[in-house]
Amino acid sequence: MRQSLPFQLTKDKSFFDSLSDWIGDVLYDELPEKGLECRDEQIFMAYQIEKALKEKTVLFAEAGVGTGKTIAYLLPAISYARYTGRPALIACADETLIDQLVKEGGDIEKLRELLKLNVDVRLAKSRDQYLCLKRFEEAEKIETDEWIDDIAISLPENVYGKGSIQPYGARSDYPAVSDESWSKVNYNSLMQCGVCELRNRCGQTLHRAHYRSSTDLIICSQDFLMEHLATKESREREGHLPLLPDVSMVVLDEGHLLEYAAQKAMTYKVQSHTIVNLLDRLMVDGVRETTLYAMEKLQDDHDLFFDQLRDDVVQSEESRKKINKSKQLLSYGKQLVQDVEKLLEEFVFESELYMIPEYELNMAEEFLELYQASIKIFIAQGDAVDWLEETDGEETLVIMPRLITEVLEEKLFSKKLPIIFSSATLSVDKDFSYIAKSLGISNYMSFSVPSPFDYEEVMKIYVNEVNQSEKVKVVENLLKDKQKTLILFKSKHSMLKFKSDLSLMTRLSIAFEGDQELSSTVQQFQHGEVNTLCSYHLWEGLDLPEESLTRVVIFDLPFPPNDPLFDAKRSFAQNPFEEVDLPFMLLRLQQGIGRLIRTSNDHGEIHLLLNQEEAKVKNQFMNILPVKPE
Repeated sequence: MRQSLPFQLTKDKSFFDSLSDWIGDVLYDELPEKGLECRDEQIFMAYQIEKALKEKTVLFAEAGVGTGKTIAYLLPAISYARYTGRPALIACADETLIDQLVKEGGDIEKLRELLKLNVDVRLAKSRDQYLCLKRFEEAEKIETDEWIDDIAISLPENVYGKGSIQPYGARSDYPAVSDESWSKVNYNSLMQCGVCELRNRCGQTLHRAHYRSSTDLIICSQDFLMEHLATKESREREGHLPLLPDVSMVVLDEGHLLEYAAQKAMTYKVQSHTIVNLLDRLMVDGVRETTLYAMEKLQDDHDLFFDQLRDDVVQSEESRKKINKSKQLLSYGKQLVQDVEKLLEEFVFESELYMIPEYELNMAEEFLELYQASIKIFIAQGDAVDWLEETDGEETLVIMPRLITEVLEEKLFSKKLPIIFSSATLSVDKDFSYIAKSLGISNYMSFSVPSPFDYEEVMKIYVNEVNQSEKVKVVENLLKDKQKTLILFKSKHSMLKFKSDLSLMTRLSIAFEGDQELSSTVQQFQHGEVNTLCSYHLWEGLDLPEESLTRVVIFDLPFPPNDPLFDAKRSFAQNPFEEVDLPFMLLRLQQGIGRLIRTSNDHGEIHLLLNQEEAKVKNQFMNILPVKPE
């Protein structure tokens, strides 16, 4: 049911005039009277957002740590949602930050309590954050470890029966399950939900029905927003609802990461063993011999294609590996397209014989059509960007059909929809052109306000020039004092190399990203169960106040990788280092440093470890450091 506005509308004032007055009353008077600090930067930001809503435009809202960005956008967002009758969407950088936004004692809870606002907020997590009953059933047959039993016990009693059940099966419900184990039972792109007979009992479906009816706020990850945009047209063509409902506005919290979320969502993926395993399940008794032959030929040619793909890959330490497409590889690709066409023809006859279960056949047909489309793009040698990576422990060919700027411009920024980018780092020295160009945004409003904190009083920065081989020893010496330390790495590979080089005793006292569900790892660190947390993702959004975090170690400068994706961006730049690599690194470095001071009671130190190559660019970032290094 539509909720009333938090202020009265009158005939002599527009909604926006009334909103402006209410924001002033709340931020100047009501909240300070109840113990919150009055911050000019926060008030300025809230008024700029109100202006962007009125203009229905894009706003880059760069506000330093401690501004109170969340409350600054929540007040206008809730009001605008109720005024338009459509919820506001808040898209966070990742799933971990969704939980932080709604955590106990967070800003949403504060507004509920201090302003007596009945805020209707619901979470819309990415599909891979939910249990898939089909994959769980398969895993239960072969997994013997305790984690699979824990999930089984947690399922609602009548999940396979009839009657209503509450939403269940979110990733955060299973904090002790490792990422590796979760990848065996969660949704993945192979699961064609539209043809699954269990879809109406699925936790993902139940959660989706729940968040659709929100009257105020829907909170999702940027990955999920991008997946929604990428699949909206095809889902509507097939008679399915889009993943997200129509919204009144979008807030992109840590909005500088949107481009990478778009890249992840708007790609095709072909895995080495998936199609082989899929077709094996269809080879049941009674299937026609010509169909069996067509499946076996596709499997064999797929294996040949991936064998050649491995030979054509340029070996490197990067997670995304370049592919030098040989004539043989392209020839195998063309044969795969023909193989799929032949098999789909055979499936038409099989569907009339009912030997293959209908769900399995429908799932295979949908998957093969997507597989064929992917291979066609790969062999076309057009403007697609492609690479080989490891996804869920399996070799995966990733194909991005065109540069993300064009897709975002068409699917998001061409609409008359207010879109607010909120972050402490959106510009490079107050210049927003890098992020605007990266996202295909031509018209926008922008502002930048500093942090209200006195960094000179609470932060020390140390720049350590050491050989790469000495970095581990430097870190081990730092950790001897048991300070609460976050160590940030530019990549997963860098973190795992550091982990392998540590002494065994030191390694056992450190929490590493990926060992279990990330938000639970962060909670363990915050509660003092471990003193050191290593991560390659938590450069932004992590909020650990006061004694929860007193030291941040930047293990390596966060330059972008030398992979096909960034190579494509570099190819469009006149000066790739100045236009791509350096701005990316500077933005990410500022975010990493920003993890330390989150409240007026925080203090601590930053340690930057620079090898010989990194030391050469020291002068490029010294002017963005909050304080002069010791």
